[in-house]
Amino acid sequence: MTGPKRKQIRWLWLALTFVAGVATAMFAEELILRMQGNRLDFSAPRIHYLTGRPLARLKNAEPVAFDIQVKLSAQQASNVVRVNTARFVISYDLWEERFAVTRLTAPRKTVSHLTATEAEEWCLHEMSVLDVNGIAVTQPLWAHMEIRAEDERESRLFGRENISEQGISLTSLIERLSRPPKASQPHWELEAGPVTLEQLRRGG
Repeated sequence: MTGPKRKQIRWLWLALTFVAGVATAMFAEELILRMQGNRLDFSAPRIHYLTGRPLARLKNAEPVAFDIQVKLSAQQASNVVRVNTARFVISYDLWEERFAVTRLTAPRKTVSHLTATEAEEWCLHEMSVLDVNGIAVTQPLWAHMEIRAEDERESRLFGRENISEQGISLTSLIERLSRPPKASQPHWELEAGPVTLEQLRRGG
C-alpha cells in the first residue's frame, strides 16, 4: 500500500472515530436528570417531538395525543423500580400561533399560550419521578423515557374511550405502551445512566 493511500485510510478512520464519539456524546445527553429535593426532574433539550406529521396535524386544527412513560431502574438496567406513565393532548391555536397542553392522567392539568419548545418541556417536567425515597444514594440508576404520538388512525376512537372526569384509564394506557409502536407511529426513546443520586445531588 502506498504512503498517500495509507495516510488517506488513517485520516478516514480518525474522522469516523471522531464522528462516533460525537454521536455517543449526543446520545448520552439526550435525557438529562436533575435532583430537586426528592424529585427527579427530566429534560431533553436535543429532542423535539412537535415536528413532522404530528405538527402538521396540529396546524390542521387536530389535537394530537402523546403518551409518555418513564422507567427508573436501580442496580441494573433491567431492574425497574419506578414507572411513571401519562397521556398529554396538545392542541394549536391558529390565530395566536401558540400551543395548549392537557394532561389527561391524574393529576389533570391544562396550560396554554406556549411555544412548541415550552409545550415539550412542560410535558417532560410533568414526568418527574416524585418519590426516590428508599433508593440508596450510591446505587447505579438508569432512566428510560419513551414518547409516542398517538397513531393517527386510532386517535378518534381512543379519544372517546376510557376517559372520565379524572382523565384517561391508566391501565389502558400502560397496556398500550407495553406493545411495540406501529411502524407508522412517530416515537422517541431516550436513555440516561448509569448515575447515582449522590452524583446528581452534587450536580454531576
